[in-house]
Amino acid sequence: MTADILIRNARPMGGAPVDLLIRDGRFTPRGSDRPACEIDAAGQIALPGLIEAHTHLDKTLIGMDWFENRVGPTRNHRILADRKAKRELGIDARRQSARQVLQTLSYGVLHIRSHVDVDTEIGIANIEGVLETREALRGIADIQIVAFPQSGMLPRQGTLDLMDAAMRAGADIVGGIDPATIDRDPVRHLDAIFALADRHEKPIDIHLHELGELGAFCLELIVERTRALSLQGRVMVSHAYCLGMLEPARQQGLVEAMAAERIAVMTVGSPAAPALPLRLMRQCGLTVASGSDGIQNTWEPWGNGDMLERAKYLAQRNGMTNDADLMETARICTYGGAEGIGLAGYGLAEGDFGDLVLVPARTLAEAVALTPHKRTVIRRGRVLVRDGTLSEDLSAIA
Repeated sequence: MTADILIRNARPMGGAPVDLLIRDGRFTPRGSDRPACEIDAAGQIALPGLIEAHTHLDKTLIGMDWFENRVGPTRNHRILADRKAKRELGIDARRQSARQVLQTLSYGVLHIRSHVDVDTEIGIANIEGVLETREALRGIADIQIVAFPQSGMLPRQGTLDLMDAAMRAGADIVGGIDPATIDRDPVRHLDAIFALADRHEKPIDIHLHELGELGAFCLELIVERTRALSLQGRVMVSHAYCLGMLEPARQQGLVEAMAAERIAVMTVGSPAAPALPLRLMRQCGLTVASGSDGIQNTWEPWGNGDMLERAKYLAQRNGMTNDADLMETARICTYGGAEGIGLAGYGLAEGDFGDLVLVPARTLAEAVALTPHKRTVIRRGRVLVRDGTLSEDLSAIA
């Protein structure tokens, strides 16, 4: 349901105060008639809906018992522990994904891209569970689903067929993971997922944790295939740690090559991984998005899904302290994310969808640094959250 609503005295992205009218679910010019509902923003900052460009809705343990983490230190340890937990803990993808969506909604997250596991033990059951959540909460948030071969694809016979089934079931994006270190055959892995994306006419989002020159080599293969299949603007590389490890000329060459093919990069600003060259990426016109990754799961206990807080983490990880840089990290978690995941009608301009978050702060940099939680969240003219509290009908769902 949508409603006509006037938000008075709001400051888009920290700019001058304006009145924003939402009519029939979109921002429209203000006329002489008065809408049924008015909100005085009292100078609060207005942001378009925050973008969660990378998470794992099917893995979260929100609302479940505390998981005592005794998992080993490597990624393979975590993959094995996660696979075991699916069997033993009763992590229901439908229930848990809904819990995370509603939790992050209170922070103003209205658009989510989630990687959802596909493997030979669970088949596409998690895809089906998150598809149910997407349908149930369609009026609350937009959810994009990445079919994600977390356990590897080529070494586990039948996974590629399951990936195809996931796409036919309704997944939106073809996922991939560490073509060299997990699948141990980067050419075959990338050929397989690019062929799958070509067949289903879908975008691609590849987890790339591989370091140094090995990661750079895989990025070069991704650039080549993006160019060959004319997938410009439809490929994202998640993490891309290698970009933070290369000598300057090599680093700049790769960033420029990716920007030329409009390949986006998602970074969570992890304190345990190399920091990506955010300033260079911005200078070269490379689209940068951000996400929370896993939230409170068997991999790690961290996170609440607040993407304004994520902007602060990006700034801290990159040694950014001036206001201009903090404003840029806010853009990464809004407009950068929207471009990275391919949203249309996103923003606060006339004709854009009527989605926004009101944040009680004097400047955009202050909003990033202090991350005030008493936010008001409006989607298509419907007030979902007021001063940090979910509306009564949503509280009942939660």
